[in-house]
Amino acid sequence: MFSASYSGLFKSFFDALSVTDEHALAGKPVLIGATGGTARHSLVLDHALRPLFSYLKAVVVPTGVYAASEDWGAEGLHGRIERAAGELAALMSGLATVPKPAGQDLEPVPFDQLLTALGQAPSRTAGDRGRRDR
Repeated sequence: MFSASYSGLFKSFFDALSVTDEHALAGKPVLIGATGGTARHSLVLDHALRPLFSYLKAVVVPTGVYAASEDWGAEGLHGRIERAAGELAALMSGLATVPKPAGQDLEPVPFDQLLTALGQAPSRTAGDRGRRDR
């Protein structure tokens, strides 16, 4: 990466690809990743690469992976790679959603049940009842 964007040579590859087959990446799952000298260039994923692949009609996974020099061997990079790879694998296997990590079987709980569990029943004011009756 250079100056928070991709190089002209990198872009030329995709220009040549789109000349030979305009829909070469249409509907194809893509994981965007990049390396750079400092974390300051990490926005290249969302401000340069993601729009490029969206323009080419590729399906870009939500998690991109950027690794600056200080990230190599540091805590956190491995987790970001695993998360992005899981999203890519789910897209490639045709799953509608990414599988949840083990131990995270969270389901939404209605707000009134949360209040009841805390010992506070939801209260309705006269104004609330009046609005519902209209």
